[in-house]
Amino acid sequence: MNIQTLFISRDTSITKAIEKLTKTAKRVLIVTESNKLIGVVTDGDIRRWILANGDLSSSINNIMNTTPIYLTKENINKAKDIMKNYSIESIPIVNKEKEVIDIIFWNDLYENISDYTETINIPVVIMAGGKGTRLYPYTKIIPKALIPIGDIPIIERIINKFLEFRFKDFYITINDKKEIMKAYFNQKLPYSISLIEEEIPLGTAGSLSILKDKSLSTFFLSNCDILVDANYTRILESHKKNNNKMTVITALKNYVIPYGVFNLSENGDIESINEKPNYEFWVNTGMYIIETDILKYIPEKSYFDMTDLIKECLLNGDKVGIYPISDNNWLDMGEFKAMKNMIERLDI
Repeated sequence: MNIQTLFISRDTSITKAIEKLTKTAKRVLIVTESNKLIGVVTDGDIRRWILANGDLSSSINNIMNTTPIYLTKENINKAKDIMKNYSIESIPIVNKEKEVIDIIFWNDLYENISDYTETINIPVVIMAGGKGTRLYPYTKIIPKALIPIGDIPIIERIINKFLEFRFKDFYITINDKKEIMKAYFNQKLPYSISLIEEEIPLGTAGSLSILKDKSLSTFFLSNCDILVDANYTRILESHKKNNNKMTVITALKNYVIPYGVFNLSENGDIESINEKPNYEFWVNTGMYIIETDILKYIPEKSYFDMTDLIKECLLNGDKVGIYPISDNNWLDMGEFKAMKNMIERLDI
C-alpha cells in the first residue's frame, strides 16, 4: 500500500480522521509533519474519545499518541516481539531523519493478535421472526432472513461473520414462515443452532423472554437484516471492561441539510444563517451485547421492542453503553434501496 494514504496532520478533525480510517480500512493513522513521525492515532483512541463524549470537531492533537513505538529497517526483526509485548497491531518504520517509510501490520504477517477465547462460550441470538414488510413481494414468498445477498442468504452471512471469531452457539427466533426456516436449517452444521418459535409476533425484544430458562449469561443479539464489519472479540472485551448490562453497537451517521438554515430571534427576525449545516448522530445498527439479568424487564408473551428494553434499563439504573463503528462498517438490507447498497458494497 501507499504509506502516505495513512498520513494525517495534527490539526485534522476527529471526524475527518474517522473518514480516513474508513477509507483506508486500517485501524491506525500516522501523524506527520514533513513526512516525519510525530504521533499515531488508532481507532481505539477515537473510540475512547467518543465514549467520553468528546467533541468530534476537535483536532486529533487531543487524542494522538505523541510517543509511539517505531522501528528502523535495521531492527525490523524485533517487530513481532514488540507487538506481542505491548499488544499493538502496527509499528511505523522510519529512516535516520525519522521520516516514515513503511508500516508493519500484525495481521499481514501473523495470526490475529486478538484472541478472546471466551467467545466460544458466548451465544449469538439472531432475531428472524419479523415479516419484513418493507421487502415485499420477496418476503411474501420466503422469510427475510433467507433472502440471498449474492448467492448466500443474509442470515448465513451473519453467522459466517461470527464464526470468524469462533462463536459456535446460535439461537434463531422464528415466527413468520417458520416452517421454511426449520426446513432450511434441518441439516448437519459445523455449529450449534437452536430455533426458538414465537407463537405470536413479539417485537424486536419480546421473544428474548423465552431465553430466560436457557441458562445463558452474556450473549450477542443481532437483527437478521444487518451486517456489522467489526472485530466482535473487541466489542465483547469493551462490554466486559465497562461493566455494561447492555452494549449497543452504533454507527456514526452524517446528515447534510442541502439548504441555508436560518436561526431566528425571539421576535422572529433572522439572527444568522448556517449554510448547508452538517449534523452527526450515533444510530442503532441492530446489534447488541446483553447480560441476561436484564431480561427480567421483558414481559411474558407480550410485544416488546429493544427500545423498550433500553428504556427499562435506563429507568432502573442499569448501565447501557455504546460501541461506535463507522457507518461504512454497517450494512443494512431492511428495504430495497438498502439491500441494493449492501450488494454493491459487498461487491457481489
